[in-house]
Amino acid sequence: MPLSTELLAILRCSQSRAPLVLEGDYLVSSDPATRRRYRVEDGIPNMILEESEVMTPEDWEVVMKRHGSSSPATTR
Repeated sequence: MPLSTELLAILRCSQSRAPLVLEGDYLVSSDPATRRRYRVEDGIPNMILEESEVMTPEDWEVVMKRHGSSSPATTR
């Protein structure tokens, strides 16, 4: 079951409260300082901070570019 666009619009990163983007089976925080990703299993997002992962800066940047976002450092 995919996530609805309405749910995706209201979900936020548990740590920074930044908007999220859906990348495969993960929700990825758009915050370059935290770079958190949260697993989505059977259409249910796991937003527990302790169970999330921190992405490498390089991997996070690839995801953000794919979704039309980028870190402030790359928009200068």
